Amino acid sequence: GQGLMYEGMLLVMNHAFRKFRLHRLEANIQPGNQASIALVRKCGFVREGFSPRYLKIHGRWQDHERWAIRSEDFQYPL
Repeated sequence: GQGLMYEGMLLVMNHAFRKFRLHRLEANIQPGNQASIALVRKCGFVREGFSPRYLKIHGRWQDHERWAIRSEDFQYPL
């Protein structure tokens, strides 16, 4: 609740887009993980889709939402 993950995400995103010149970043998040969804939304990611039974976690297949941001849509705050 102190904004540390938000600051960290922005630093990672800036590094990925500026230094490594990546075109796109994706995050696959379980629908019930509201904190992670709020974080990527705040960072400018948009929801692109839903992947049923995407990843096996603790022996059970879990659904995920697919969120993404492209380099041209990223604005690093000053």
